Amino acid sequence: MKILSLMLIAIGAILAFAITANVEGIDIDVVGIILLIVGIVGLIVAVVQDSVPQMRSRRDRYISADGRHIVEEDYEAPI
Repeated sequence: MKILSLMLIAIGAILAFAITANVEGIDIDVVGIILLIVGIVGLIVAVVQDSVPQMRSRRDRYISADGRHIVEEDYEAPI
C-alpha cells in the first residue's frame, strides 16, 4: 500500500505541477491535486497500520496430566 500511495503522490504532483496541456472537459490540475490527497491519506494510513502492534488469537490444546481430558487455552499474543 505504501508503494501505491507513493505512486499516486508522484503522478498527482506531475499532473498538478508539471503538465501544462489543456484537455477539454478535464481539469488536469484538479485531477493531480485529488491524486496527491488520496496518496497522502493512503500513506498516512499505511504508516499508522505498521506502527500499531497487531494481535493474534491463539488456541493451545493439550492432554491433562491424568490423560483423561483435553485442555484448551485461548489467549491473544502480540505478534
